[in-house]
Amino acid sequence: MPVFSTISVKHLLNRALFGYSKRDFAMATQMGSLQAIVSSLLDDKPLPSGPNPWVNTVPAQIQLDNGSASAWYKELTNWWNQLMFKEELNIREKMVLFLHNHFSNERDKVNYPQYMYKQNQLIRKYALGNFKQLVKEISIDPSMLIYLDGNNSRGTSPNENYGRELLELFTMGIGNYTENDIKQAAKALSGYQVKGLDVIFDSTRWYKETSLSIFSKTAQFNVNTLIDWIFEQKATAEFICRKLYKEFVYYKPNEPFIQEMATVFRKNNYELKPLLEFLLLSNEFYKEAYIGSKIKNPQELLIGTCKMLEIATPDMNNWYDMAIILQMQLFNPPNVAGWPGQRNWISSTTYSFRGGYTDSLITGKRYNGSNVTGKLSTLPYIRSFINAEKADLLVDDFCDLAISLPISVSKKELLLQTLLSGTIVKNWSTYVQMADTRVNAFIKAVLRIPEFQLI
Repeated sequence: MPVFSTISVKHLLNRALFGYSKRDFAMATQMGSLQAIVSSLLDDKPLPSGPNPWVNTVPAQIQLDNGSASAWYKELTNWWNQLMFKEELNIREKMVLFLHNHFSNERDKVNYPQYMYKQNQLIRKYALGNFKQLVKEISIDPSMLIYLDGNNSRGTSPNENYGRELLELFTMGIGNYTENDIKQAAKALSGYQVKGLDVIFDSTRWYKETSLSIFSKTAQFNVNTLIDWIFEQKATAEFICRKLYKEFVYYKPNEPFIQEMATVFRKNNYELKPLLEFLLLSNEFYKEAYIGSKIKNPQELLIGTCKMLEIATPDMNNWYDMAIILQMQLFNPPNVAGWPGQRNWISSTTYSFRGGYTDSLITGKRYNGSNVTGKLSTLPYIRSFINAEKADLLVDDFCDLAISLPISVSKKELLLQTLLSGTIVKNWSTYVQMADTRVNAFIKAVLRIPEFQLI
């Protein structure tokens, strides 16, 4: 069992949540053990209600023509951002984003946000549930049928797009199937059509053969029996566990540990909750080399910074626009493989905009000069730190909250001098003239150092 400590709690919260506040950290540490925190993270929660009644409106061309669909997509994005922001000590929304990226669909092809909402809630339903059942249901989900062309697939001339991605990206990985397996799977997956908000099965559009041959087994496969058979293959559990490991632990998989995860996954009939519990309570998860090794994705940066700065009502428009600039627009990944993550999040352009975003939370001005409606309340916030009136200790406390990795003595000294702005430590006070300006400069400087981009 890993050691319960400030470092381990911070690492767990960083990886399982979209950032955390001082209050979140205090609540977690008061639980007294990593086991108790993980139990909270894995608690079941009721599904949230939708953003508005339009989610139950039958899709129609007029919604695209008059701009309603575009407006609804923004509303849907804001709704999900709020769920992430208000997640408390629960991993569900982090898992929803992981699975949203795993089962990647693009809004530009699906078109109607009603379908994307329906898929998002389906993913949320199974985010801590049975992964195999999720694969079965998402295979006949309206968004997926539209996105990967299953909507027009007939057994006599099946479209192979979904069959290919089901095996390559969603369950098994390259090298564990043949082209014939794809062709045969495509037949088993045919016959489904999107009608309004629902999906129907038309047996006249299904394959006519008495049997199919997939992974050396001959049977009359349908969607459910096909997916059951896919999950009988050894590669499937390993592929999913490897992807979870790369998201939550480290970008270079530890293959012996992946095998341990896969054994747990199979033993628990592909339930995600016991697998996540095993992962989050493993010594592997807390290895020192992994702490601070993950580059924050844009959602972790956008939402996590507001949580840390205790901004009560973040600017939804700022989040929405910055996510596009930082190349992680929700409901619109770059392709069927999703966002590759890690080093792809940082470029000379996006790094600059990341700094501009964190600056905006302090200055109240975006990169284009427009106002930010939710910004830092500087002095009330900084005075909430126990050492607010002791400059050197305040620097330590804030850096401990904001930064996952130890930072050098020289860098801390520069940050201290930024806070002091020409005065000396014994003269520091949050009640002196221009204290808010000094604190703002200090926080901006901390959020601009490269280490802030890591968790």
